Amino acid sequence: MTKIIAKEYTEFLEQLKEQIAISRYKAARTVNKELLLLYHYIGTQILEKQKSQGWGSKVIEQLSRDLKAEFPEMKGFSTRNLKYMRQFAGEYQDIEFVQQLVAQLPWGHNVFSDGLSSGQRSEAILHKRSYRTWLVKKHHGNAD
Repeated sequence: MTKIIAKEYTEFLEQLKEQIAISRYKAARTVNKELLLLYHYIGTQILEKQKSQGWGSKVIEQLSRDLKAEFPEMKGFSTRNLKYMRQFAGEYQDIEFVQQLVAQLPWGHNVFSDGLSSGQRSEAILHKRSYRTWLVKKHHGNAD
């Protein structure tokens, strides 16, 4: 390859790599959002059934076994994780809030923030979201 063609090819390759990285990031965020909404739904349903049917905590253990058996390829249905889902749904009852803020963070960030009050958690989410926006802008040369 001549130097001009090699330079054009290198620039072309870099553009493709950047677009692939952006698309992968967007896809991961979409999957993450759907999983968080699913986890919120599961947690809400557990809370409602425990309240209306008087089910105890043993139902979560059984639910864990049944969901793992039905969906062996999926992770996240451990007893502990189902309890986190229940707690998550109890703390975030406003689905619009879940969709707008909480769905921007991976599940682990929500589980990690267990010790925080709702106000502290909301502030942490907003801070993390602002930081992530700054990183993206910095990567593209637009940071303040």
